[in-house]
Amino acid sequence: MRPEFIVPQDGHEKHDCEIAAAKRWLQKNFGLYRRHGPITLLGDDRYAHQPFCRQALLHDAHFLFTAKPTSHLALYRWIELLEPGPGRRTLQERVRHKAKTHTYTYRWTNGAPLAEGQDALQVNWCEVRVTDAQGVTVYHNAWITDWPIDETNVASLVASGRSRWKIENENNTTLKTKGYHLEHNLGHGQKQLAAILTSLNLLAFLGHTALGWLDEPYRLVRARLASRQTFFDHLRAQPPLSKSEMLNLQCDPLPKGILLW
Repeated sequence: MRPEFIVPQDGHEKHDCEIAAAKRWLQKNFGLYRRHGPITLLGDDRYAHQPFCRQALLHDAHFLFTAKPTSHLALYRWIELLEPGPGRRTLQERVRHKAKTHTYTYRWTNGAPLAEGQDALQVNWCEVRVTDAQGVTVYHNAWITDWPIDETNVASLVASGRSRWKIENENNTTLKTKGYHLEHNLGHGQKQLAAILTSLNLLAFLGHTALGWLDEPYRLVRARLASRQTFFDHLRAQPPLSKSEMLNLQCDPLPKGILLW
């Protein structure tokens, strides 16, 4: 998806932040993705507040954001006052994963006020607590969403909320530690240098991902060189081509399936 950079904004009283950048991204880009069908935005606790949730709804987006008790005091006071049953539903499932069996306890309610006041946005809330055979909690988290929640979809909503870790693990961590050397950067260069270099890194990652899906020779090479770092090291270790070899390379047809980026 198109990136939106956190950059200094001329004429603004406050410094730029992730929320401001996310609002700009919605304004500029969401129409491009919305036409393909319903889109659900995933985000951490900083996005689970009324202004941004309203922005998401105004753009016809659904949301599923982490909601921590420490930053949503009014919401959790309201939830804990509900009587178990019709107001606050509970579902338990036992799930076996490899050699272990865990108990998943889901709680949820619909129509909870996200904040205090008569104009509070009404959201639907769910949580999961995962315990092991000894009753020890191994995972606990909660989310707010505009999707109606019931016993048929609470587990899938929770699974969708938990899947956000894959972005960190398979995207950001890969870019930082697997050969792309994309580090945290609080500056932007003289003008847009950092944004340009970051964009090139993201395009390279996109190209390699597409090759992994579509190109058999690339998949064969990566099967032998499974580590991205090792793959890049092999590319750097190849001797440069001579002028005649370059001419021959340009004249010879590429093998079927080879993509050049």
